[in-house]
Amino acid sequence: MIQLQVTLEINGAEHTLQASKTDSLLDVLRESGYTGAKRGCDTGACGFCTVLVDGEPETSCVVPAAKADGSSVRTIEGLGDQDDLHPVQQAFVDNSALQCGFCIPGMVMRSTALLEENPDPTEAEVREALSENLCRCTGYKKIVEAVLDAADRMGAESKIVADGGGGENR
Repeated sequence: MIQLQVTLEINGAEHTLQASKTDSLLDVLRESGYTGAKRGCDTGACGFCTVLVDGEPETSCVVPAAKADGSSVRTIEGLGDQDDLHPVQQAFVDNSALQCGFCIPGMVMRSTALLEENPDPTEAEVREALSENLCRCTGYKKIVEAVLDAADRMGAESKIVADGGGGENR
């Protein structure tokens, strides 16, 4: 089998990885220890394997590894960790938006992409953005609530005090 070298920036660190001509980005990520993206349908229809490629959500099971060469890839492992969750991850936990958890990495990554592009989405915009990600356990209500909560949290984090933080008139 023909082996290729694929260079990816994964969660901020550059990696040169071996891949066969038929490997998907999901295959290469999982073989390299990034197991957050889940294998579901292998057709791009479920969204379980969603990662951000150059800032855009992609179903990694249908992206050929060779096509991703030179790309920046962000996986759920690159968002936060147990001691310091990303606001989207924390909102999913706080809003009980997880049941079996299998779809959650893809949901979190697509939600992160949405909020980076649109920091104040409506409920309809959240539902539209998540329409490519399936969840077999929930009715999506808690997931949508979590994304809207994350938008509020992320908006609060980015507010800057208008007076520069000094609170004094100069």
